Amino acid sequence: MFSKIKSDLPASIVVFFVALPLCLGIALASGAPLFSGLISGIVGGIIVGALSGSQIGVSGPAAGLAAIVLTAIGTLGGYENFLVAVVLGGAIQLLFGVLKAGVIGYYFPSSVIKGMLTGIGIIIILKQIPYFFGLDKNPEGDFAFLQVDGENTLTELLKTINAIVSGNIDMGATVIAFIAITILIVWSNVLSKKGKFFQLVQGPLVAVVVGIVYFFMTKDSSLNLVKEHLVSVPVPESLSEFRDQFAFPNFSVIWMPEIWITAFTIALVASLETLLCVEATDKLDPQKRVTPTNRELLAQGTGNMISGFIGGLPITQVIVRSSANVQSGGKTKASAIIHGIFLLISVMLIPNVLNYIPLSVLAAILFIVGYKLAKPSTFKALYKAGWKQFVPFIVTVVGIVFTDLLIGIGLGLAVGIVVVLFKSYQNSHFLHIEDKSNGKHKISMTLAEEVTFFNKGAILKELDSLPRDTYLELDVRKTRYLDADIVEILDDFAFKAKERNIDIKIISERGIAENPPSFIEFFKLRPKSA
Repeated sequence: MFSKIKSDLPASIVVFFVALPLCLGIALASGAPLFSGLISGIVGGIIVGALSGSQIGVSGPAAGLAAIVLTAIGTLGGYENFLVAVVLGGAIQLLFGVLKAGVIGYYFPSSVIKGMLTGIGIIIILKQIPYFFGLDKNPEGDFAFLQVDGENTLTELLKTINAIVSGNIDMGATVIAFIAITILIVWSNVLSKKGKFFQLVQGPLVAVVVGIVYFFMTKDSSLNLVKEHLVSVPVPESLSEFRDQFAFPNFSVIWMPEIWITAFTIALVASLETLLCVEATDKLDPQKRVTPTNRELLAQGTGNMISGFIGGLPITQVIVRSSANVQSGGKTKASAIIHGIFLLISVMLIPNVLNYIPLSVLAAILFIVGYKLAKPSTFKALYKAGWKQFVPFIVTVVGIVFTDLLIGIGLGLAVGIVVVLFKSYQNSHFLHIEDKSNGKHKISMTLAEEVTFFNKGAILKELDSLPRDTYLELDVRKTRYLDADIVEILDDFAFKAKERNIDIKIISERGIAENPPSFIEFFKLRPKSA
């Protein structure tokens, strides 16, 4: 596990700095105690990271569950009651893993998964622009189009643009943001090629240290950073206060129907988000390793049960942290585990230091992560691949940016299915027209390997358009599956063909049949499934 520590340690530091504000922001967006987000980040890193079969995936609280959590806390009568649903949701995920439900993740088209990655990259960039200029006080984990303060992504951007034009941006946050992004670009493109030191020490760590130094250097100047533009970690005054930050489930409400409904909702949404992120993360992996999805569900279920028991939010594998891990050179699951250990140590020992980190520096780090996910070259490659790839891709991107992750994925998948049905409609058969023979047009129709009810329209249209006095040669030698609906169409056509003076010749593996009296009986006698 720790064989690639030279790569995993620097990556874990980057993931730590990305995860920290997201854990806090998602907790705030969920209406939960801030510490609950850190608990789920720690459990997701250490526990899920150790149990998971994913080498580069990182788990923690997910923005996609924030709305569910916010509603459930109010509906169930308090946070301790909600924690019961988290524990039960984890147990249901364990059941999903035992039942091998992880196979669902393999049924999402590649174009949709690429659209998911690109859409999330665009969201990351758009959401960080207000933070970059020190304008947005909303939670860092607010990744949905509609936000908790009634704003949306576009209105926040318009407010930012107006502030820039009118000169009402926070200059302190903006200056350190530009310094940070310059450090990141120069470090990645120039210095990292100059020696091992610059490869071991990552640019994001340097940017964060510079941000903290900037805070103290400008404390009494016009370019200072106010508290609202810094990370905000709970700071306990004693060990007893630290213990008091943990919450525990109220199992006396376990038989409430609402608890079980919430538990199933958490299990379903968390499992689906995890499987989608697993598929996307595997595509980012330079070594192209494949994550065992059923093991991932077992790991996530265990993590959610533990998180719920000690007061944490629901956990999923998260693409933002996972992609940051990949782009920072993470090689094994050690980077995810170490980032969880860093979270644990930092909230216990140095919460005051963390509260000096400027949010605009973290926004600069996430800018780079977002750009690497949503490179223009990705759009170009999918466009060149043809409309069957590009349309589901672009629908997924737009859906995620303007709604949320699951709706965007659902829209992309729906379009992908329509494309498959359209191509299935087109590819049900091959038609070849030959010259007249014995006064009749000879037409050869070869059916595809699999012909289902989706192909009814195309085949029926072709048969109905055959002219009178035709000699139809129907070749089913390559057909391995022929739907009963298609057989019925052929049987009905055989009856009408007599009136139009159409002769039918069937060529199959069993031999040749001229004008069989019943297509239904003929195909029942075939030795294969067709």
